[in-house]
Amino acid sequence: MAVLKMRRISICALKKDRKAILEKLQSLGVLEVNHILEEDEDFHKMDTVGRKQGFEKAAASVDQALDILERYAPEDKSMFASLEGKKLISPEKGMEVQEERRELLKTAKQIYDLDREHAEQNAAITKLENSIESLTPWLSLDVPLRTSKTERTVFFPGTMPGGTTLEKVYEILAEKAPDAESADIRIISQEQSTVYLAVICLKEEAGAVEEALRSEGFARPSQTWEEIPARQKEKLERQTADCRGKLSEIEEKIKALASQRERLQIVADYYRVRGEKYEVLGSLPQSERTFVISGYIPAAVSDKVADSLMKKYDCMADVEELKEDEEPPVILKNNPFSSSMEGVVESYGLPVKGEIDPTTIMSFFYVFFFGMMLSDAAYGAIVSIVCGILVLKFPRMSDGMKKSMKLFFYCGLSTVVWGILFGGYFGNIVDIVSAKFFGTTITPPALWFIPLNEPMKLLLYSLLFGVIHLFTGLIIKGYLCIRDGQIMDFFCDVVLWFMLLIGLILMLLPSELFASIAQMEIVFPEWLNTLAKVLAIAGAAGIVLMSGRSNKNPALRIALGAYDLYNITGWLSDVLSYSRLLALGLATGVIASVINQMGSMLPNNVIGIIFFVLIFLVGHSMNLAINLLGAYVHTNRLQFVEFFGKFYEGGGRPFHPFRENTKYAEIKEETLS
Repeated sequence: MAVLKMRRISICALKKDRKAILEKLQSLGVLEVNHILEEDEDFHKMDTVGRKQGFEKAAASVDQALDILERYAPEDKSMFASLEGKKLISPEKGMEVQEERRELLKTAKQIYDLDREHAEQNAAITKLENSIESLTPWLSLDVPLRTSKTERTVFFPGTMPGGTTLEKVYEILAEKAPDAESADIRIISQEQSTVYLAVICLKEEAGAVEEALRSEGFARPSQTWEEIPARQKEKLERQTADCRGKLSEIEEKIKALASQRERLQIVADYYRVRGEKYEVLGSLPQSERTFVISGYIPAAVSDKVADSLMKKYDCMADVEELKEDEEPPVILKNNPFSSSMEGVVESYGLPVKGEIDPTTIMSFFYVFFFGMMLSDAAYGAIVSIVCGILVLKFPRMSDGMKKSMKLFFYCGLSTVVWGILFGGYFGNIVDIVSAKFFGTTITPPALWFIPLNEPMKLLLYSLLFGVIHLFTGLIIKGYLCIRDGQIMDFFCDVVLWFMLLIGLILMLLPSELFASIAQMEIVFPEWLNTLAKVLAIAGAAGIVLMSGRSNKNPALRIALGAYDLYNITGWLSDVLSYSRLLALGLATGVIASVINQMGSMLPNNVIGIIFFVLIFLVGHSMNLAINLLGAYVHTNRLQFVEFFGKFYEGGGRPFHPFRENTKYAEIKEETLS
């Protein structure tokens, strides 16, 4: 278990080599830029904001074009596409695409313009369809849907609230426009909420007629037309058909450009990488002829990088040890087994300066507890086989995904071991199948014991494993105190607590309470009982007297010590937290057994066998998914809350190297020779 040692590298070079050196460092991806030289009269920083934003805008426009392509011509991907990782391209192809970048930007703009035109045509179709819908109630009208006049008369269409009858309209006119005796009303069509009318009257009476009708909800149509409704509808339908034809043409044009997808992805990454380079370029202190770049680099490669740069370019690369007050970024380095658990530590917090990397110690407990919680050999075999195959089949999956797959692979192996110890194979499927289909019950023997038959035994072992886990955390805290020369802290915060806790445990084991829980009686010799009491009392007294040792006020010191002693309840709570090992272990077996029992209740015929298989597949798939999630969550909790709480704080800063952070493809990496 280790945190990689970091050094600071400072490179001073000629401006003529600036582009080449930056590209070299970016391709290596081992330097986190962190300048210690600020601007002064000799060194200043370039304003690269405009260029950087230009590259970012270009990358964003190509990303947008690729999103549009994905809508019209989705890329053919397998269901495991997320595991395949980024495409690997040769440097030659990368250079070829870079030379075509301006043409590809035009292609991206063409895709964007076609998509905008497609949206405009869709909007036009929607508008036309709305117009057709508004015309439909007027189709039987044989004059244009607009106000028209003759020498003596006026015609105007309109609508009234649903349920309005012709008699009702004439009653309204008789009551509110009694002088308008020439008005002629026709109902064109009716809907549940609207009645469509055509009104003809003398010019001089038109105002009074319309005013009378408006008082009862009359309204003119929102649109008017020069053609009669039937002809206008045909015209609108032809326009709609033309728009749909244009839509198809646009879609075909966009789909034809899908052949440029890979090149567009590469050029998007090119502009993205260029933007990051110019961001760094803008932070470099530069004089008239030179520039300086400084930052953190892993000690293991620092000398190689420095030598490589000095051999190839006219520059000076100085590697130095970090100062005492520097807080460098963190890179974890562990063995192949433990490295798969680094993501668990990272999700909690990387170690700060002075802390140890807990990954290796935690990894063994993590796999141990995970397997105990899932505790079914068949489930574990499925998880391990699936994860192992995926890791082998998709070697270019992201580092984070690969670590997760390996984590579950090892956890699956642990589950297989625990399942064999507990005799769990899809619950009790062997018993059920042998009894249902072969008339005899065959029970695979458990190498240790069956938890469903002896739950209290499992509880005791769960608490025992919890005590070992917690004591390991306290031992690590003691090691850190000794390493840092804090002998008094080691004695007061570690030794005294061990004395108290071991004394209390030795007092508990021969008690009646423990005997009633464990169904077994433990008898210690009298001297051991006396030693247990002495340890507990001495430990408690020492904690009360020494926990507040930093305070000179005696009364406050005792009060702080008594408060710290109260933390014994926290230890009790922590130990009881490990009962979740029992709970989840039993849950897996109980649910699996219930699923098997449900399947066995069906008749022993073809239909019964089919349903038995269906229940088995669906039920155990759900049980595996639920308990896999439960084991993952609760194993993390045991590490984060109970284990790390004893010695680990975290809060370190992750290493962010200056590298080619691409989104779609990666150029074959350059390595140090």
